[in-house]
Amino acid sequence: MSLPQCPKCQSEYTYEDGDLLICPECSHEWKEGDAAAEDAQSVIKDANGNILADGDTVSVIKDLKIKGSSSVVKVGTKVKNIRLLTDAADGHDIDCKIDGIGAMKLKSEYVKKA
Repeated sequence: MSLPQCPKCQSEYTYEDGDLLICPECSHEWKEGDAAAEDAQSVIKDANGNILADGDTVSVIKDLKIKGSSSVVKVGTKVKNIRLLTDAADGHDIDCKIDGIGAMKLKSEYVKKA
């Protein structure tokens, strides 16, 4: 009997404990049917509900003040070649580079797919 890999760290050393599957490397616990549900939850959507993917181009829908600076990312600024972050604890789930400003992270709720 082959057990599935850990959905969090892809470790092959998972084991069963009752009805839970456990990864000894990252301590992640899940039920066998939950792996598909976690993948569905990790889908990142823009302000209009469109699904975003790595490499997409988005535009900013609200003026965003840059913390620690007097600069502002203006409405309509196009951001090319975004990278999605699935483990963003602070809500900043887009990693990007904005021309004239540099590398930064954005929240998907403030962008729309271009």
